[in-house]
Amino acid sequence: MEENSKSISNLPSEIRRIWYNGEWHYSIIDIIRYLTESTNANDYWTKLKARAKTEGFEETLNQVVQLKLKARDGRFRLTDTANRQTVLRLIQSIPSPKAEPIRLWLAQVGEERFEEIEHPEQAIEKFRQRLQAQGHDEAWIEERIKNDLTRNALTDEWKDRGAKEGTEFAILTSTIHEGTFDISIQAHKKYKLVPTRANLRDHMTHLELALTSLSEATAITLHQDRESQGFSELKQDAIEAGEAGKEAREGIERRIGRPVVSPQNHLEKTKSQQRKRIEGQQQPSLFEEFSEGEKE
Repeated sequence: MEENSKSISNLPSEIRRIWYNGEWHYSIIDIIRYLTESTNANDYWTKLKARAKTEGFEETLNQVVQLKLKARDGRFRLTDTANRQTVLRLIQSIPSPKAEPIRLWLAQVGEERFEEIEHPEQAIEKFRQRLQAQGHDEAWIEERIKNDLTRNALTDEWKDRGAKEGTEFAILTSTIHEGTFDISIQAHKKYKLVPTRANLRDHMTHLELALTSLSEATAITLHQDRESQGFSELKQDAIEAGEAGKEAREGIERRIGRPVVSPQNHLEKTKSQQRKRIEGQQQPSLFEEFSEGEKE
């Protein structure tokens, strides 16, 4: 059992997955690559689909869904994915001694996700612990958690009201952000000197986070009050939510006498903490010196 657990723990980094329609969908190519160690998993998948017609599992292929997953070059591309039931059927057609560990892993990640849905406080606590480990203060962490909850509620609204995950979600997000801050998400990242692939929200100040939450909460309210449906109506709401966020930002800036958009980022904070830690090691406190003397 320990050996299987070790194998399972190695799988998530190799097999991409995405939450879609209430369940995990897994990259079929990644699974084939893991099971067969093939240098050409795409070719193997093509041959497997051809075999499906003669081996009686062609219906299984109808359950395959193309979803956008991040490729090795960092870009999102349409990828053949399948839910756990479909993946397990496909595994039966791929002879491999690695099949059992992947079955266990599929069950494990599915169970973990359902536990998070049934007990969201557990997911929040994990999120809190990650932020604490990064060195954020408690007040910022509370704001970041509130922001994450608002964001999740907003994307749920978009999904329920007909927006497509991927491109349309990205456009709506950018519309709200640019409306609020008068700067694109990428330009905002560049201003803060954070990596392109980093989550901008993990580097925002208290005010930036609060305004992001305000604008997105406004979008939720507009969607619900207007019963908006479809991308065009949702985008109009996003435009107006961004305008509301901009009005709030400009009011704050008049009060504080400086821009809300800040070059401050978490990377600087981390470096500062590391520097203090090193200095602390080089210059031990009197208590530490006393303790060392006693030991001698």
